[in-house]
Amino acid sequence: WVKCCLSLAEFIFISISSQSLLQKRQCLFHVKTQNDKYRTAGNVSGSVQFCEKTDCCVGYFLINGSQPEVDLLACDMAEKSCPDSTCKAQIRFSNHLIKCVCNTDLCNSNITWSVEPAQSEFTYTYSVGNIMISQWISHVTHMAAIVNLQGGKKKDPQTSFHSVAPLCSCLMTKTPDIDVANVELQQIVGEGYYATVWQGKYQGNKVAVKVFPAAWKQKFANEKVVYELPLMNHAGIVNFLGSGRKSDGSSWLIVLQFAEYGSLHSFLGNHTSSWMLSLTLCQSLSQGLAYLHSDLHRHDVHKPPVAHRDLSSANVLVRADGTCALSDFGCSTVLRSCLGHHCRQNHTRNTEVHPQVGTPRYMAPEILDGSVNLKSSLCLIQGDVYALGLLMWEIWMRCSDLFNGETVPQHLLPYESELEANVTLENLILYVFYMDKRPSIPKLWELQPQGSELQKLLTDCWDYDPDARLTAQCVADRLGSFQSYCSL
Repeated sequence: WVKCCLSLAEFIFISISSQSLLQKRQCLFHVKTQNDKYRTAGNVSGSVQFCEKTDCCVGYFLINGSQPEVDLLACDMAEKSCPDSTCKAQIRFSNHLIKCVCNTDLCNSNITWSVEPAQSEFTYTYSVGNIMISQWISHVTHMAAIVNLQGGKKKDPQTSFHSVAPLCSCLMTKTPDIDVANVELQQIVGEGYYATVWQGKYQGNKVAVKVFPAAWKQKFANEKVVYELPLMNHAGIVNFLGSGRKSDGSSWLIVLQFAEYGSLHSFLGNHTSSWMLSLTLCQSLSQGLAYLHSDLHRHDVHKPPVAHRDLSSANVLVRADGTCALSDFGCSTVLRSCLGHHCRQNHTRNTEVHPQVGTPRYMAPEILDGSVNLKSSLCLIQGDVYALGLLMWEIWMRCSDLFNGETVPQHLLPYESELEANVTLENLILYVFYMDKRPSIPKLWELQPQGSELQKLLTDCWDYDPDARLTAQCVADRLGSFQSYCSL
């Protein structure tokens, strides 16, 4: 009887497991050694993978001459947008790579792409493992070449469980417009694509003034919306003093607290720092980002979470006390809107119009690749944490105490030493997304007592898998434990 019960239990377990597997997206599976990370995307049975992290299948093909070679077939590593039921090819890297993403079972077994007219008609077939690939090319003006691997059945694409939603007016803290006639512009301290930053004077105090040309009114409005959110007063976010419009309508102004050291980029270019100052910079930066990401309800007042979406050393300010403050919210997205306790599931204008915003070298791999699911608030938050990791790497690369008395390297932007200063988007995608590379961590750091913890913190922020990354609050908490390394 006991034996029968055990057999029945095993049968029930197997049945439940089988049903669970059937409910998961199934993708054809074939990886090379350099892509072993894709094994973590789901359980593998023979040549089929059952997706754990996403509803999307992915396929990569290398083009050597005219012959395609399977490089990767698997479940995708992270939740992304995959609206197509069939695998429609995206040509990358000067026609050397073909990528496709799709949302039905085994859909990565049929890859369709276009080729240029051929001078003669030819056919070839070859196999990779147990996978047979055929291609036909003929002398026509334009044709589709089909790589047939295995059929698949249709399944509804997965929908996002986090929403990006527009901010309702009831959540706004209205700030009266300032009289711009009372704002004195003294000297330019920074110039960006959308605005010029001036040092100025307002009500007897030194201030920073962002001046947006009339043509960039929307960027001005986006930034103002974030600054005017309730409960946005935090030490890690630059203090907003007000905004206004010039009487002639030529420009819009945002007046902010003045940061004595300017941008973090400027500070790191002009200064090295001690361990404690570096830690202060990193802690204040992560605390500010954690607060920006937080969803707060206090006394019937709500601050929704906000994704910055353009974290870079140019968009972080450094005060006289060595603390950082987040600024430049023109690309930011308010992630949730609540009316009472009901959250609407819509999209912000930022997400609909600008699926990729920000500074490319700070973009997370999944955002660089352009296939991330921007309907998901979580993916935008995770993109910010990736950029936070790069910023901490920048800061610690200028920390003299981490280099054991040797010359501290000059300030470099992420990937500047690997890909040079004027990096192309294509090179970034190849290096960061496809090759899964990150900025190099100096060997000298390993000699420090906190070296291994530093390296783990960075790698946990810029992990290829967005779901494996830390939250900004977790980063701030870990940095708090670094206080014990007060002297090196």
